[in-house]
Amino acid sequence: MSLQMLPAGQETPDVQVSWEDQQRINEFSKLNSRLSELEELHQKKQDENAYLEDVGTEIELVDEDEFVQYKIGDSFYWLKQSEVVEKIEEQTESAMAELNDVEVKVQFIKDEMDELKRVLYKKFGNSINLER
Repeated sequence: MSLQMLPAGQETPDVQVSWEDQQRINEFSKLNSRLSELEELHQKKQDENAYLEDVGTEIELVDEDEFVQYKIGDSFYWLKQSEVVEKIEEQTESAMAELNDVEVKVQFIKDEMDELKRVLYKKFGNSINLER
């Protein structure tokens, strides 16, 4: 925690921090941490989706009767191009669903944080900083 001098002529507001206020501040902090984690996960999911789209495009250029190496776990298997296209489409759908789920969670947390900000700024004004 850093200490800062107030500008000349500005006094510290004399606002008592209640137990409920402290709980709200703590909740905001937890939500802020969770939001950071979810934003990192969101970026990873976006990168995964972009990768799957690129792979899908490349695989479609291969002849349908040719065999292509496909990675399952730590092993590579030779599968027909058409089978690989199906599997990549399934992976893409799954990755999109996961991405949408993360986006819903992010929005829910942002809504909760906005509500906490509204309540806390109403009581504490400029004497509290809830920006990221």
